[in-house]
Amino acid sequence: MTLDQKQQEIIDEFEIYDDWMDKYEYIIELGKELPLISDAKKTKDRLIEGCQSRVWLDMEMVEGKMSFSADSDAIITKGIIGLLIRVMNNENAQTIATADLRFIREIGLQEHLSPTRANGLASMIQKMKMNAVKAITG
Repeated sequence: MTLDQKQQEIIDEFEIYDDWMDKYEYIIELGKELPLISDAKKTKDRLIEGCQSRVWLDMEMVEGKMSFSADSDAIITKGIIGLLIRVMNNENAQTIATADLRFIREIGLQEHLSPTRANGLASMIQKMKMNAVKAITG
């Protein structure tokens, strides 16, 4: 499945819900489903700056593709990072570095987050894309 197909799948899932309370509940459910990362990976260098809650992001290269895992101490934030991982996981670094994450606009996520959570979302995206740029440039 391409990055664009993964985004469209999320857009289609969110269209099922009429109001944002239901969408928040769905994001919370996604957060509960995100696999846990080990405490050993919850290090300062994996902590995303700019988030209201604590979010740890781990990345490794697997057969030329980027593989992400994450955790957060806030369940809604965990759901948001889960959406980002779902879209960007198992993609090559160039695809991630240049990705237009249109699903965020199309589901209306950013405008339905508090300013601090919206900043956190931007920080999560920036960290994932910076990891991709580092993978490209060595």
